[in-house]
Amino acid sequence: MSEQVVQADLTWLDGEFLSGFQVRVDRDGRIAEAGRLDAYPTQLLRRRALLPGFVSAHSHAFQRGLRGRGETFPEGAGSFWSWREAMYELVGRLDAGSFRALTLQAFREMRAAGITAVGEFHYLHHAGAGAADYAFDELVLEAAREAGIRLVLLETYYRTGGIGRPLEGAQRRFGSASPERFWEQVDRLAAAADPATQSVGVALHSVRAVPREELGGMAKEARRRGLPLHMHLEEQRGEIEECEQAYGHPPFALVVREIDDLQGFTAVHCTHTYPANLGLLLRAGGNVCYCPLTEANLGDGIPPLPDRLPRGQFCLGTDSNARIAPLEEMRWLEYGQRLLREKRGVVRDLRGGVAPRLVEAATAGGARALGIDAGAIRKGLWADFVAIDLDAPALAGWEPETLLGSLVFGAGEEAIAATCVGGRWQEHRAAR
Repeated sequence: MSEQVVQADLTWLDGEFLSGFQVRVDRDGRIAEAGRLDAYPTQLLRRRALLPGFVSAHSHAFQRGLRGRGETFPEGAGSFWSWREAMYELVGRLDAGSFRALTLQAFREMRAAGITAVGEFHYLHHAGAGAADYAFDELVLEAAREAGIRLVLLETYYRTGGIGRPLEGAQRRFGSASPERFWEQVDRLAAAADPATQSVGVALHSVRAVPREELGGMAKEARRRGLPLHMHLEEQRGEIEECEQAYGHPPFALVVREIDDLQGFTAVHCTHTYPANLGLLLRAGGNVCYCPLTEANLGDGIPPLPDRLPRGQFCLGTDSNARIAPLEEMRWLEYGQRLLREKRGVVRDLRGGVAPRLVEAATAGGARALGIDAGAIRKGLWADFVAIDLDAPALAGWEPETLLGSLVFGAGEEAIAATCVGGRWQEHRAAR
């Protein structure tokens, strides 16, 4: 790949759109310099605005196969737990070919929606129930490479079918026989990953799937290896009740007791986590990942956000991929809080701006949670960008000071003109 100089009509930097701004991308796909460079632009983005690429910090790509399914309720109201049975049915039908196709479809839709990096919380490991082949893991690497998306494969440790219960049925395709076997597979995947666009992290599925006595050791080993660590936490009231009955503590308290260092730990959902506990996690250097569209689809509830979220420590994910729409994830994080609190402007920065905080969550916050050099337009980071079509009808009437708000609160993927991952561009809408 040759060096390039990218110039859009407007570039998002430090909380505002700037004109006349250029980004030099080196041959390795990193930002060499950014500013008013007075250089000849080799990549001139007319009638486009440039932002950092969006990051989905939490995805289960294979669940793209559930889209449109499980949306009728002949027996009355459903729940997360009835949805989970439909997910297990899907798992039982998937072979290597269909799994790879669904994963590729999800990743391609992410690129088209402006997502340039994804944290794939991957737990469907084996080709069949009772197998221990990890045959599906490298298929995720293959699909991401073909889609051209940056991938952090969050290899997921899944040991039990519930607290104190063995794996059953479809769950047996998720299992790891032991921590030692799991870490062997992490090493294999790290060796197979493309260092330009792929890396490996670790996920502990949940308190339902990881025994209490293994939480601390798994977390300590992930930290020793310098790997990002993610975990589903307090998504469902049933999960909390089961944990309290088994251990005498809710999941958050259990994690705090067993994992002695939460720096860099990312808790996913926290739908029913007390704001005071959330504050403890954030002060310890942890992160929180919300997935508003999935949390709404599954009827999880609306998380009670603290009044002030530290910069860079909360992020967004597409989770079940029932709808891959990062702009909707952004606005519904705010809209959920408006409905819950009956007031506007909850997720805001120190200047009162909501759209800048939401974009920060979808870019820098996700990059921090995944441990990747991305999420901003700054020297040394990967050249991962999203280009916005300034002539998109949904943005009609924009002005520089209203453009970001128009995008976040009024537009969807029809406004995404192109994306760039490591200096490699994909067009998603023909230039006007």
